[in-house]
Amino acid sequence: MQELLTEAYGPVLNGNLLEEIAESGHFRDAEKGEMVMDIGDTIQGLPMLLQGAVKVLRVDDNGEELLLYFLESGDSCAMTLGSFFGSSKSSIRAVAEQDSKMVIVPLDKVHDWMGKHADFRQLVFESFNTRLKELIESMDSLAFMDLHGRVAKYLTDRVKVNGSTTLDTTHAEIAADLHTSRVVVSRILKQLEREGMLELHRNRIEVIAF
Repeated sequence: MQELLTEAYGPVLNGNLLEEIAESGHFRDAEKGEMVMDIGDTIQGLPMLLQGAVKVLRVDDNGEELLLYFLESGDSCAMTLGSFFGSSKSSIRAVAEQDSKMVIVPLDKVHDWMGKHADFRQLVFESFNTRLKELIESMDSLAFMDLHGRVAKYLTDRVKVNGSTTLDTTHAEIAADLHTSRVVVSRILKQLEREGMLELHRNRIEVIAF
């Protein structure tokens, strides 16, 4: 885990702190598609992503999902820090976008290091800032983009997160992430294919222009 920690967080966290994280953190693997956290789960600590990618979603009362943002290697999820403000339950659903590795830092250690380590404090603040910007982008997308633009942006974001123009996904998964119907998504994907942005295959999309 020490090697993965150094690769993901070495540029921003000092060596002694990385050793402390390796000693006190709980290492976890998550396979692609595995639920890492669900709404209502008790928050055990701050997840720090070492490898892979995770998508973070909100879920309405009917179980319908809406994608908020993606986490990549070197990211942490500020949404879990609601526990600092009195909430011990998760308000988000997190699902592995790729096979992923992470370390869960106990909350008491997070409190301690926020006071002791300026670099860790900066990492947490930057996580808050980045996630806030992404939430604003999600709101702007819902408010100001038509669904054609939202689908195109969604595919572009997934290409960047996965580091590949080949996306192993289904029309139903895209529809769930964007909180719309599969039929509408299929129609838009066909239109984007005609526009030369992508090529459609069975359970796979090859993004050409992004």
